Amino acid sequence: MRVVLAEDSVLLREGLVWVLRSAGMEVVAAVEDAEGLLRAAEEHRPDLVVTDVRMPPSHTDEGLRAALVLRRQWPDLSIVVLSQYVEERYAATLLSTTTTGVGYLLKDRVADVPEFLDALRRVATGGTALDPEVVAQLLVRRHSDPLDRLTRREKEVLALIAEGRSNTGIAEALSVSESAVGKHINNIFAKLDLAGDDKDHRRVLAVLRFLRVS
Repeated sequence: MRVVLAEDSVLLREGLVWVLRSAGMEVVAAVEDAEGLLRAAEEHRPDLVVTDVRMPPSHTDEGLRAALVLRRQWPDLSIVVLSQYVEERYAATLLSTTTTGVGYLLKDRVADVPEFLDALRRVATGGTALDPEVVAQLLVRRHSDPLDRLTRREKEVLALIAEGRSNTGIAEALSVSESAVGKHINNIFAKLDLAGDDKDHRRVLAVLRFLRVS
């Protein structure tokens, strides 16, 4: 997997380069700002971009905006955005423009290296990875339509779907069978009025409904 990394903190950037290379990923460029990210992506055409949200010069949302530009140029490019704090609007902005190969993680997640690498690999293969802290805040804040139709267990399953977990991963997290997970997911689809045969697509739509950006 060929990766372009954008992070303005030298220590974190070098640490991420070491982690990614130790996992067998090829870091083709590691840059410190959004302009460098755009140039590196154009030059190297990576499989995955990992970028901080806030970068020079204003340290607001340069990294996120650069990521959205790259995704418009190359729809198949996988992107993981890192943030210091939970900022729901960034997650919503990212997921409202693309439904596959995308992740939004807190920087603290990097400390759990296996979990962080698993999230990157999920995104690189077309999945999603939404930080559990973001999911937790959304669960607390959402109080109306149509999520009120869901049972407590169905909300737990939807939260794990939003994190990017597979049916097997959800079953392990909740200590239930995969068949039980499948039933909960079908109930979620029905209660959220998500019809169709493409389960993967409906999983993404369910996450978007969860974020209220659909």
